[in-house]
Amino acid sequence: MLLIDKPLVSGFVVDSIQQGLFQAFETGHVLPDDKLKLLPEHEAIKRFSAEAGERIHTISENSISWIENQPGNEWLKSKIRLFKDKFAFRELISDLYPGLSYDKVKVSEITDYVPPDNSYPFIIKPNIGFFSMGVYKVSDPLSWKEVQNKLLGELNHLQTVYPTAVLDTGEFILEEVIEGEEYAIDAYFNAHGEPVLLGVMHHLFGSETDVSDRVYLTSAGIVNRHKDLFLGFLAEIGKRSGVRNFSMHVELRIDKYRKPVPIEINPLRFGAWCTSADLMNYAYNINPYSLYLNDKVADWDDLTRSTNDDTYGIVILENSSGIPGTSIASFDYDGAAANFSDILEIRRINFRKYPIFCILFVRIRPENYHEIEAVLKDDLLSYISVMP
Repeated sequence: MLLIDKPLVSGFVVDSIQQGLFQAFETGHVLPDDKLKLLPEHEAIKRFSAEAGERIHTISENSISWIENQPGNEWLKSKIRLFKDKFAFRELISDLYPGLSYDKVKVSEITDYVPPDNSYPFIIKPNIGFFSMGVYKVSDPLSWKEVQNKLLGELNHLQTVYPTAVLDTGEFILEEVIEGEEYAIDAYFNAHGEPVLLGVMHHLFGSETDVSDRVYLTSAGIVNRHKDLFLGFLAEIGKRSGVRNFSMHVELRIDKYRKPVPIEINPLRFGAWCTSADLMNYAYNINPYSLYLNDKVADWDDLTRSTNDDTYGIVILENSSGIPGTSIASFDYDGAAANFSDILEIRRINFRKYPIFCILFVRIRPENYHEIEAVLKDDLLSYISVMP
């Protein structure tokens, strides 16, 4: 059963429901009409119960609030909490990474918190967080002062964007910067606890201090280089957490010893805003939602053998301008999209409500890779018109 909620339901998801590939329930009204055949709430609650053994997946972490409010299925709720609580997850795997330092601090203590001298550089982020919101890299004591001011200044806004079950700014985790190339993977664990890989993406950054979600890329080469390594990592996570019939979106880095080091694991979803699963459909013509909910696997040897040298990407044009969305009159979507030679889809986002202008799905041929390099450095100011 797929749970649907704000902020966005993609056309790919809607089409999948219309085709009867899986059943869905709306935990928060987001679809524009009632033409889709969705489950009534009493049926969704019945399917959710522990006795039903239903596979559950979400397209938005907003649905976690609905899950938490339903009776029963305490096992599923406990696994969601384990992964949403970044500190608890670090504790679960601490013996695998004995040299990795981390700490937790309440928001009321941030002003007076003095990081140990040997803790720099580190990342600070909400212990229960989402989509790089409230995430900062701190390089030294001077930048810590700057981050303290920025973080405390944006707390009220952050807490109004998503429910507390999704983004809770009451506590923050501070953890050592994990060096290495960053990747994101979508996967699930079957009834036997075995991992099934549904997507692999390379997460690129524009600079050493960049912590944004600007660019994610997938290609046959990216998948084939890392799929076996990632499956081994997932098997260890499954063994420690005991998850079964459970989906997740994992962010990790590969260190200099080629060891995967997790950044965070997001339970019961793939990439936020219907991104990563939809990208796998563009790139490999698969439906990760249907594969998980119907207990099917992706044959990556076959899928990557049939692709060419093209790279497929998600480009998230977030509002990192420093200008509040409520002060922006317009954004030049056509101008921003013109930087890419092969646009597969443009999703315009309400930038006054969410800190994103749009999400682009693109195909990048080898000779056009400079398009990705350019967008990583773009501050987007040339596309913004400010209100008078």
